[in-house]
Amino acid sequence: MLAAYPGNKRVLRDVRGGIGHAMNRGIAAAGGRYVAHLHSDDYYAGPAVLATVRRRIEQARDGGGPPAWVVGNIQVLREGRLLPPNPMPQFSYRSYAAGRAWVPHPAAFVRRDAFAVVGGFDERLRYAMDIDLWLRLGMVSPPALVDAVLAVFRDHAGSVSSRNRIAARREEFAVRRRHAGKAPLSFGIYCLRYLKRMRALHAQDGQAQA
Repeated sequence: MLAAYPGNKRVLRDVRGGIGHAMNRGIAAAGGRYVAHLHSDDYYAGPAVLATVRRRIEQARDGGGPPAWVVGNIQVLREGRLLPPNPMPQFSYRSYAAGRAWVPHPAAFVRRDAFAVVGGFDERLRYAMDIDLWLRLGMVSPPALVDAVLAVFRDHAGSVSSRNRIAARREEFAVRRRHAGKAPLSFGIYCLRYLKRMRALHAQDGQAQA
C-alpha cells in the first residue's frame, strides 16, 4: 500500500529484529529534520496536523531555537468509537518520572539530530522503548507542547500493548527504575501508581478468566 502511494517516500522492506530495531532503521533512513513514528494501527487526526506541528516548531524557534521534540495529544479509538481526549498536563522531567505527565508516541515529533545526543530506541525492549527514550530526551530538553489532538490510537485486542498489558507494565517499571536515580522522589510516586494499576490489571485478568 505504501509503495503504491504517490509522493516522496522511501519504503524499507523485510526489516526484522523487533519494533525498536525497525524504528531505529527508519530514523537512519529518514531525510527530514524531524522524525515521527506512526504505526499501522494509528492515523493522524486530520490533514492540517503537520502544518500545526510546523507552526509550533516555528513559534519555539522564535523563542530561542528549534525544539528537540514536539508533543501533541491523541484520541483513542475503541470499538469503533472515539473517546474524548484526556487533558494534557504540563511536562517536566519530574512529572513524567512520576507518571503524572504522559507522551503519546503517535503524536511525538523528534528532531533527528536529538537522537545523536540521547541515542535511539533500546532494541532490547518490547513494550516500553518509547518511555525509555522520553526519559532520556526529557533530561536534555522538555518538549514543545501542542494543545491539540494530532493522532488517533486504535486500542484493540490485537495490538501489542493491549494484548500484553501486564507484561508491558512490568517492563515499564523496569525502565523507569533504570532512571530512578535522576528523580528518586518522583519514582517513588510512580511506584504507588504502578502498584494500583497492577492490582487493577490482575483483577481484570481474573474476571476475564472466570
